[in-house]
Parts: sequence; structure tokens; C-alpha cells
Amino acid sequence: MVIRRLAGLITAALAMAVGATDSSAQLEHAGEIEGVVRDADSDEPLAGALIAIAASGRTAVSHGDGTFHVPVPGPRVYAVRVERLGYRTVSLEVDASREEIVVVEMEAHPISLPDLVITGSVVARAANEVLRPTSVFAGEELQRRLAGTLAETLSSEPGLAVSSMGPSSVHPVIRGLSGDRILMLEDGERVGDEFASGPDHATAIDPASARRVEVIRGPGAILYGSNALGGVINVVRDDVPSSVPHHLTGAFTLQGQSVSNAASGNLHLTYGLTDHIPVRLEVGLRSSGDLETPVGPLQNTSTDIREVSGGTSWVDDWGHAGATFRYYGNDYGIPGGFVGGHAAGVRVEMQRTATRLRSVLRPRGIIESIEVDAGYTWYEHTEIEPPDILGTLFERQTVSGEILARHGGWGPFSSGGMGTRAAWEDFGFGGSLFTPNSTQTSFAVFALEEVDLNPIRLEAGLRYDWVRVRPDREDPSSDIGHIRERSFGAASGSLGALARLTPSFTVGASVARAFRTPSVNELFSEGPHLAAYAFEVGNPSLETERGTGIDLFARLTGDRLNAEIAWFHNAIADYVFPLETGELSRVRLPIFQFQGEDAVLTGFESALEWAPVGDLTVEAVASYVQGRIEATGEPLPLIPPLQGRFAIGYAPRTWFVEAETRVAAEQDRTGPFESPTDGYAVFDLSAGLRITVLGRLNVITVRGENLGNAVYRNHLSRVKEIMPEAGRSITVAYRVVF
Repeated sequence: MVIRRLAGLITAALAMAVGATDSSAQLEHAGEIEGVVRDADSDEPLAGALIAIAASGRTAVSHGDGTFHVPVPGPRVYAVRVERLGYRTVSLEVDASREEIVVVEMEAHPISLPDLVITGSVVARAANEVLRPTSVFAGEELQRRLAGTLAETLSSEPGLAVSSMGPSSVHPVIRGLSGDRILMLEDGERVGDEFASGPDHATAIDPASARRVEVIRGPGAILYGSNALGGVINVVRDDVPSSVPHHLTGAFTLQGQSVSNAASGNLHLTYGLTDHIPVRLEVGLRSSGDLETPVGPLQNTSTDIREVSGGTSWVDDWGHAGATFRYYGNDYGIPGGFVGGHAAGVRVEMQRTATRLRSVLRPRGIIESIEVDAGYTWYEHTEIEPPDILGTLFERQTVSGEILARHGGWGPFSSGGMGTRAAWEDFGFGGSLFTPNSTQTSFAVFALEEVDLNPIRLEAGLRYDWVRVRPDREDPSSDIGHIRERSFGAASGSLGALARLTPSFTVGASVARAFRTPSVNELFSEGPHLAAYAFEVGNPSLETERGTGIDLFARLTGDRLNAEIAWFHNAIADYVFPLETGELSRVRLPIFQFQGEDAVLTGFESALEWAPVGDLTVEAVASYVQGRIEATGEPLPLIPPLQGRFAIGYAPRTWFVEAETRVAAEQDRTGPFESPTDGYAVFDLSAGLRITVLGRLNVITVRGENLGNAVYRNHLSRVKEIMPEAGRSITVAYRVVF
């Protein structure tokens, strides 16, 4: 019913668009920059280009006909940056007081300058100018890598791996860290799901709906939370529109995958109802069957996903204010048939609804913007055992609010920001779990400042977090220990420096101190979690994790060569992890006891992109992390092995082809009762075509994965002893931008 109603709204919007006059060729509003992006050789419009206004922090994406417009605070000269995959990045100055169309001509080039990054910093910057290793997926690159889950979509990047319990419950792992040590954000706000509380819990994000995805590797995300020891993943959609398009804009994506008989579609539209009111609508569906492996199907791994959202705002010279609503539902299976799992597997039904209010004010003066966010999220996760028995129930409600003020030059600081965040969360548990219902209250204040001493830039951040976890009952005689209210508070901070030694060579270093509060599950869990193949035992006396991270990196950015190498060292006191005891519970589930140990994780990551001649490109990526318990020197469990990929591609203006090899070494540094895995090499091939039809960009991609149908196992898979990874697969995707 919801989808039918949304389809009606979309049909109405399309009808309105047909009768509308295309106003992209004339100026209708003061206080904005309008233009068109074209191919310098063919003069064809370019869709999907990112246009960023440096001083205002505002961005826009060119539409299917190449047009764009960006509201700006006032009539003055602005530095504008335009970037797109397969083209040289263009930087220019635009005088907003002159009412004229800006024509941006882009030259085709196999290697682009690093993408613009808006996450983790107070000012939008190119990826080679930020203080932490960063990856950005957008436009056609995002479509090329698009998979059924966000983690799989990002898995080709340095420092990233995936853990899984089937094709739906796939989690990102950054530098050996996972769970809530990685902050998952939507448009800069926390997702509010329960993916971190169990390996069987899916992430409530559909990557097909993303406009861009930014990944910040390493600690120091002061603006978002002290617990981001591993990093931050931000999915950018602009659910609350920040500008008013002059005609209907959006994108439609279809995708099919052979290895699981999957089919998916996503449509998002933005339309200007008036000169001040844009509306954004989105609907997405995905359905898949059981995953096929080289030795047979992985039973009970089908998936059905549905997602709808709507958002609107009021846009004016002072900024914008609006609201959005998003629903995400996912019914999926967890395989079984072995010790620790149900004979027929478990079905999971999860739902998430999120309502968000957002206002961005842009006063004139030192304060460049004031961002005010408030949100409510409801999440429910139900695990059903055959024939139709409630096994486990997780519920979570989150109410949060945040204020962030960004400033320009002020005293010794070239830019900076400060703010505060408060949240109240209600956790409910049911079924066979004895974990007490609990509430968590948190409050934080933070500041991040930058000093530009050209060619050196310094950054310093400070944050204080206070968290109180309160179970609904105190139990001093519980089997797991004294269940009681716990309060935690600590300061975290970061300090970094970046030096541009030459126009193309940059080095940097950062040190960060972070702290993480034990989760409700880690403190109070007690009972069988069948879909996770575990009987989980919490520890009410756990202390906060306190991590110190050091990053050193070097970057080379050239006309035909981009390269980066980074070394990191994370020392984490009271690192909390579930230790397999080697014992079985009365229902024959392996018992996992949460405990805290001092741990050290050290490693490196590197990436190379080279265009030796013409449109030929070569890419190479390698990552390694070693984790150990400091007191004993024993390996930490579930640490990925040395891994990497090598690709060679050819990408003229209208098509591309790429051959890729994914490799991993054996992993024999294992925790107690953890199985080692062999190394592997897997071969992939992809190709694509981009054509402009009726002024609209159409992109078709075909990707073949594991073409040799190799039998290999991901060390971080919870079902690796039962089944290998996916077999030979063909994925076809089509996307039109308008």
C-alpha cells in the first residue's frame, strides 16, 4: 500500500515535469550560481559531476542535462571546484553578482584528482588534503562497485574487509575493528540500528540509494563520536534537500545478480514545488534467493528488502530547514544445519523507521553555518525459529539532538567548529534472552580547530562524552555478575599535521585518544542468540575502552599517478571482545564470554593508481593488520589476513573494461578455537557503457566475479567451516540520471 501510494506521487511529479518549462538556461533566483557541465571535446552534457563552493561549504550534483545551481550566501566571488570520474578536476572563480550561466568544460582523463570529502572535517576538502586516509565512492564508480550490502560495496578499498553470516548480514571491518568501533552515518547522523550487537544483524542501509559514500579510516572523528576507533562511514543522500532544482531531477537504477537470483530497483526524485520548497521522494526494492557457492547452495539465505523515504525543506538566502522520513525493512535468512545453528536456519525480520528534522543557518560574519539536527529512530529485529517460534527480539528507540557551529578565520584559527550532542536510547530484549531492558543516556561537547601555516596545516580536536547505562532492574546475584547502573565519562582528542612538501607530494601525521563505552549487550547479555550461533554472556564490570592511535602517511598526486601509503598503530586498553570458551550451553550453543584485555593493532595500507599511456590504467591496493593481546602476545580473534587487489583497465570517454584479481594470504594467527584459512586468488572482469539519450545520461555496467568458480573462504565469515564464499556471478546494472 505504501509503495502504491508513493508510485502515485511519483507519477504526479512526472506529469508536472512534462508540463514544466525548462528554466536551466535563465536565471530565476538571486543568490545562487548556475551553470552547465560539458565534455570539452564532444560538447555533450555531463551528469553526476560534483560542484563544490569552497567558502560556503555547499555542494550540488549536475543533472542529466549537465545543469546545476547552488545557492550562495551573497553576491561575491567564490572558489568553485568541479570533479567527475574520468575527467580532470576543474577549479575556477565565479562572481555570483554577475547574472550569467557558468559553462564548465571538462577534459577526459583516466585519472582524476582526489574526490572532495565533507566528512570528518569542518571544511570540505579534496581527499589528498585531509588529515586521515579517506576513500570516496560516487557516481559511476559507486555503480561499478554496487553490491547487495554497503560493506561489500566498499570492500575493495584499502584497509577494509568484511565479516559475514551469509549474504545479508555483512559488516564492514576497518583496520581489524568492527561493530560500534565504526560509526555508520546517514547524511552525518547515526543510523540507530543494531548491526553492532551481533554478527547476524544486517545494516539498515541500502547502498543503491546513496549519492556518495565517504570512508574515513582511523580514530579521531571528534565531530561524530569518541568511539570511532576504527573509522567513519558516511552515506550521503541529501534526504533533506538543501537546494531547489529548476526541474525534475533524480536517478533510476536497476540491478540483477546471477549468484543469488537477485533483482533490485531504486528510484529517487527531487522536484521544486515552489521557488523555496523542494521535495525528495525515494522507493527501493531488492529480492534475492539462496546464495550459490561452488559446492552447492547456502540454504536459507534469501532476502527481501523494501525502502521508502520522503523529505522536504524551505530553502532561502539564510539557509534551509526541513524534515525527512525513511522506512527500511529487511526479511532475510541465517543458514543453519550444524552445531550452534538451528537445523533449518533462522529467519530474521527487521524494520527501521527514522524521522529527522534538520536546519542549516548561514549567518554572515565569523560564524559561517549553524547546523541543528533532531531525530527519532525506531528499530526492531525479530529472529524466528522454525516452524514459527520467537527466538530472540531486539528493540531500540533513539531520540537525539545535535548543534554544530562552523566558523571561518577567527584569531589564530583558519577554520573550526564546536558543538554539542545529546541522546536517549531505550533497549528492549525478548524471546529466549534474559538480558534486562535498559536505557542509555549520553551527552557530549566537542570542538575542532584548524590553523593554516601554509604549507603546513595543523588540526586539533577535543571532545568530552558522558554516558549512563541503566538496566530496568538491579540484580546483585545474577549468574553473570552484579547487574547495576553504570556511568562512564572521559575526554578524547586528536592532534594532526599535514605538510605539502611540493605541489604533488604531501605527508602527514596524527595522534588520537579515543574512548568507547561498553554496549548494553557487552554488559548485560545472558542467553542464547541462535542466529549468531552463540550463547552470549555479558560482563557488568567491564570498563571503558581507551585507545591511542597513531597514523603516518604520505601521498603523491600527479597528472598520471596517484599513490598513498599509511602506517597505523592502535593501542587499546580494556579492548572488549567475545571470547569463545570452548564450552557448549545446555542448548548446545558455543558459549562466548565478553571480556576486556589490553590489545594492540598495527598495520599498513597502500593504494596506487597509474595511467602509463593513453586511457590505460593500473590499480593496486594492499592492506595488512596484526592484532594481539598485549599481556600474552596471543592473536586477537577475527583479524583479516594480508589482502589486496590488482586491476588493469581501459576507459575511453564512453566505455570501459577492467580485469581485476583479488588476493588474500593465509591466516594462521588465530584466536582460541578459531579456524585458520588458506590464501586465495579470485579473478573478476567488468565492462560498462555510458551514453546520452535525449539529454539524459545512461550507464550500463556488467561485472563478472569469481569467474574461475574458485573455492575460497573469507577468514571473517562465521560460516566458513560449512560453506565457501560465493561462486561465479554475473551482475548487470542500468542507471539513468535526469
